[in-house]
Amino acid sequence: MILVNNLKLSLDTDFNSLKSTVEKLLGAKTDNVYLYRKSVDARKKDNVHFCCSVLVESKNEQKLLKKCKNAQVYINKEYAWLKANSLPQKRPVVVGFGPCGMFCALALARAGLNPLVIERGNDVDTRQKDVESFLNGGPLNLESNVQFGEGGAGTFSDGKLTTGIKDPRCRAVLQEFVSHGAKENILIDAKPHIGTDILVDVVKNIRKEIIALGGTVLFGNKLEKITIYNNVVKSVTVNAKQIDCDTVVLATGHSARDVFAFLRDSGVAMQKKPFSVGVRIEHLQEDINKALYGKFYNHPALSAADYKLSVHLENGRGVYTFCMCPGGEVINSSSEENGLVVNGMSYSKRNGKNANSALLVGVNPDDFPSDNVLAGCELQRKIEQTAYNICKGAVPVTTVGEFVFGKEPSFTKVKPTVKPLYTFADMSEIFPSFVTDSLKQGILEFDKKIKGFADESSVITAPETRSSSPVRILRGENLQSVNVRGLYPAGEGAGYAGGIMSAAVDGLKTAEVIINTQNLL
Repeated sequence: MILVNNLKLSLDTDFNSLKSTVEKLLGAKTDNVYLYRKSVDARKKDNVHFCCSVLVESKNEQKLLKKCKNAQVYINKEYAWLKANSLPQKRPVVVGFGPCGMFCALALARAGLNPLVIERGNDVDTRQKDVESFLNGGPLNLESNVQFGEGGAGTFSDGKLTTGIKDPRCRAVLQEFVSHGAKENILIDAKPHIGTDILVDVVKNIRKEIIALGGTVLFGNKLEKITIYNNVVKSVTVNAKQIDCDTVVLATGHSARDVFAFLRDSGVAMQKKPFSVGVRIEHLQEDINKALYGKFYNHPALSAADYKLSVHLENGRGVYTFCMCPGGEVINSSSEENGLVVNGMSYSKRNGKNANSALLVGVNPDDFPSDNVLAGCELQRKIEQTAYNICKGAVPVTTVGEFVFGKEPSFTKVKPTVKPLYTFADMSEIFPSFVTDSLKQGILEFDKKIKGFADESSVITAPETRSSSPVRILRGENLQSVNVRGLYPAGEGAGYAGGIMSAAVDGLKTAEVIINTQNLL
């Protein structure tokens, strides 16, 4: 089988008769043709088209390889799920059931190690009710919300599966999502996403397999302490109950600040790391489609357009967009009393009226308010509490017209999507000046790349502070803590991932180390 890359196909291509289309392009007969990868090339607005890779089966593969400069032999490398040769005396404990913890637990369960999963939040069905209640004006559940619960923060997101890492495990993660309920197109799309509505069932199905294989998943169980003696893990305390263990995977996510605090107090090696803060910016999705697709903006073969932008400003700051949600909404993602934070979310159809994206400014340890290793958390919390206090619990919003151009704010073309309550606010009261100054410059720079990005009617919602962890829990080449044996910091919260895919991959890598270590005993 050969892989042929960079095939330019019209937006009107009938992918149900792909074989004949590819044969015409190649000028050769084939036995079978399969679509492997599809992306949209919209660099030229008068020639928007698909750029595809296809797998070709042919009796004359050598001839095709010589004929097609973009062809190569395709070698399918299936991910090998490891098996354990024996059971450990104590079950491995996985703390957190987001993408990292979920895939780590799945790999451990398939290996036969019967993992015990501890998740502070509720199962996804109960969690949905908790979040829905909050977004309709009910009280915030501090342990079950957009940040905490089955599936992690990614469950209430766009379900974006793009990543900058080049790891063969990525394909395995996508295949598992499909086998547990996601649509098969995520295996083909260059920018795959699932959508929060489908993710709910996917994470539930993965949990069911873990349990069927001998694992245990406990919801509403909060990690309170890790007992360490002579730099070795001895037990965890969960809901005031001590559980003896010698292997703990710490996959708690970057919002579990209480975990960071007791790790620091226990002497676990950690360091401050850069992160980003900023806002969500909303435009009409139709305007983004027009700006990126030109006259093809309403072509039925095209999905809602997305973008990814970055700029390095003269002041030395980087400004970039993150987690762009086509046809999505901004969501109140708070997880602490008297604090406020927002994020973006899309459903699988991405058919909402607005597009939104995080608009972020890089923050360095030099910007932190103290030398405390958790000073980044302090800065995040200060911004979140300030936002909450000045708006009395409502979500702070404004317009690009007010924020960038100093005009009286009013919602005209673009309406805010965030719930339950929002109110106009002065962003300079929420953020340090280097953040607001950089955001203003960034918006103007991005308008040069996407016409209308600085449209005065665009809505700004604040604050977005949880894009990545402000700390890194140091680990060695064996993925264990550098100073505590048996402790495996993993995923986003530990500072080793930046999204659903990279977190899931880190979970698999961590499980592999644990399984291989067990097999050496």
